[in-house]
Amino acid sequence: MVIRDWLRRLFGQRRGDGDPLAGLEPQATWVIVGLGNPGPEYADTRHNIGFRVVEEIARGHQATWHDCREALQSLIAAARTQEQTLVLAKPQTFMNRSGTAVAALLQRLAIAPDRCLVVYDDMDLPFGTLRLRERGSGGTHNGMRSVGRELHTEQVARLRVGIGQSRPGEATDHVLGEFAPDAQDDVQALVERAAEAATAWAIDGPSVAMNRYNKA
Repeated sequence: MVIRDWLRRLFGQRRGDGDPLAGLEPQATWVIVGLGNPGPEYADTRHNIGFRVVEEIARGHQATWHDCREALQSLIAAARTQEQTLVLAKPQTFMNRSGTAVAALLQRLAIAPDRCLVVYDDMDLPFGTLRLRERGSGGTHNGMRSVGRELHTEQVARLRVGIGQSRPGEATDHVLGEFAPDAQDDVQALVERAAEAATAWAIDGPSVAMNRYNKA
């Protein structure tokens, strides 16, 4: 059951062939990266909520996931709107090396880091809280710290998704643990709202998205 569900989540609705990035125009392309860990044992953990957000965006746009692990260390989907393309990525490097996959993707697309949004869990925010920022440090999050280190800049937008605080000394168990069964509806609602916020960042602009979604 766990492996079957993981495979479903790994490739979303459809699995595609070919190059999902072929022919994209850099000036009309925005990148949204969800951070997480690959493998069925991590699929439903709090640390993988970034994966779930980009999966939700792909589902809403009926975008196909492509296995680009060999060239870009990520699973990639291209969600096309009327005027823009949202390139969605799930790095398969494990969390603390996420930056290598993000750097490879931006280099392949020939776009600047300020056109990239990184979505990740934050246990310093109450569960259900969203915080969208255009820049900043990675704080204590190893994935975001890796992104800043590999891109050599903190000018990278980020959407922090609140997963709630752990007990003292239990941070690792908390982020690598799963949400309670009776919280699943609330988790799905949070994922959907985060997907809306990330999409608004690309389509409506950072200021509009921040004013709309940075609420307690």
